[in-house]
Amino acid sequence: MDAFEDPALGSLDGIQRTELSQGAWIDVLPRWLTGADQLYERLAADVPWHEERRRMYDRVVDVPRLLCFYGETDDLPMPILDEARDLLTEHYVDELGEPFRTAGLCFYRDGRDSVAWHGDRIGRGNREDTMVAILSVGEPRVLALRPRPGSASGPVSSTIRYPLGHGDLIVMGGSCQRTWEHAIPKASGRIGPRISIQFRPRGVR
Repeated sequence: MDAFEDPALGSLDGIQRTELSQGAWIDVLPRWLTGADQLYERLAADVPWHEERRRMYDRVVDVPRLLCFYGETDDLPMPILDEARDLLTEHYVDELGEPFRTAGLCFYRDGRDSVAWHGDRIGRGNREDTMVAILSVGEPRVLALRPRPGSASGPVSSTIRYPLGHGDLIVMGGSCQRTWEHAIPKASGRIGPRISIQFRPRGVR
C-alpha cells in the first residue's frame, strides 16, 4: 500500500504495447502513479460525484457508477491530473496528432458497479482512430476487451482482461474504439472501490 506517499508520476518509457487486430492496440504501464491511494482518497472526498439515469430499451435505469466530467476549460480536481494529462500529451502527440483535453471520472463503489460492453464512439471516435488513456486508483477491477461483435478477427480475437488499480495506466489507441469493445464487469465477493480517470482528445466521448 502507498497511502502515505505523495502522488507522483513516473516515466512513460517503460509502457508496453500489445497489437490487437484491425489497427487496434493497447499500451499498459503498471504503477505509473505512486501515492495512488492518497489520490484516491482525495478524489473520493472532493469530486462532485453525481448519479445518472439512462434509457435502456423501454425503461430508464440508474447508471451503476458515479460520474464527473471535466471539460477543456474546467479545472481538474488535483494538479497531479493536469500533470498526467500533459505527460500523456507529450508522449503521444506525434502519434495522436493532438493533445488530450478532457477528463471523465468514474467511481466504482463496489463489485455491483460496472460498465457494459461499449466503445467510446460518441463524436469523432465513431469514424476516426483516436486514443483514450485511463489512469486507475483504488482497488483493482478488471477491464475486459473483446473484438466488436461482427468485426473481423485478428492476431488477438478472444476476450482479454487487465486488473487495473493503484496507479495503473492503460491507453487504448488506433481503431480500438471502433473495432473493439471494453467493459468493467460486475464482480462478486468483497470488492473495494476504484476510481478511473479517462483522458480524451477533443470531440471524443
